Amino acid sequence: MSSTPHDPFYSSPFGPFYRRHTPYMIQPEYRVYEMNKRLQSRTEDSDNLWWDAFATEFFEDDATLTLSFCLEDGPKRYTIGRTLIPRYFSTVFEGGVTDLYYILKHSKESYHNSSITVDCDQCAMVTQHGKPMFTKVCTEGRLILEFTFDDLMRIKTWHFTIRQYRELVPRSILAMHAQDPQVLDQLSKNITRMGLTNFTLNYLRLCVILEPMQELMSRHKTYNLSPRDCLKTCLFQKWQRMVAPPEPTRQPTTKRRKRKNSTSSTSNSSAGNNANSTSSKKKTPAANLSLSSQVPQGLGAIPNCSLNPGRDGDLCHSTAVTPSGQFKEKH
Repeated sequence: MSSTPHDPFYSSPFGPFYRRHTPYMIQPEYRVYEMNKRLQSRTEDSDNLWWDAFATEFFEDDATLTLSFCLEDGPKRYTIGRTLIPRYFSTVFEGGVTDLYYILKHSKESYHNSSITVDCDQCAMVTQHGKPMFTKVCTEGRLILEFTFDDLMRIKTWHFTIRQYRELVPRSILAMHAQDPQVLDQLSKNITRMGLTNFTLNYLRLCVILEPMQELMSRHKTYNLSPRDCLKTCLFQKWQRMVAPPEPTRQPTTKRRKRKNSTSSTSNSSAGNNANSTSSKKKTPAANLSLSSQVPQGLGAIPNCSLNPGRDGDLCHSTAVTPSGQFKEKH
């Protein structure tokens, strides 16, 4: 019995590379999975270049990262730009975290012209802490991601709203220190605040100062100016933008239709006497034009309406053109 393509042991005569793969588009959740794998491949020797390469792979050049949560002194909201995002992820591990990954459950996707938005109301940021004690922290909230709709599918905006968090301590550690009240009291205290370490919180507070200073740092790096000169230049340019009056909006000019010289000269001459009108018509440049090519043989009447009454008091009269190119009024 000959094997068919549906047989699992079927081998194509053209080799295994003959079969064509079905094209597919990477799902946005798969990008989060790839980011988790990249974070797991981090080592203790990962420097700033590694974190900058990580941010370049998963975040756009103008990306923003926003964290919203509520502490004891009220609600907080921090937004950092692309240049500060690598340092944010590195501070998470500097605070004693050995593992970090995100879990998305029941997320909703919406497609736009140039972006894809993922809205996950049940997102969990899981961090594994090795110090000061072995603890697993699950930070739950709502995560909204906006990806660019291209081959790279990098993140444009990251907004994580933290609602609650849980710190899980293994029972084995509690059993080991069951007879030590001081250790039990230490284990009962939280090691994070809303799932974030003190290193990360301090960095976010520092970003409130660093984010407006990005323009000064960029100017210092580009023009090699002193910090004082950079500040003076930025303040002067900002003062110019505030003092400069807004440019007036130009209204589109409406084109007016101009009357022909022959018609205007005829309407103006109708208000005077016949002698003055005849002499004025001869001096107008329209009388010197050859109209034989434009007007058929015979008399052609050109209607003309004027607000100045003619000799008989009519508002409308006509002008006749003779074959020789001379004008003749008709009432």
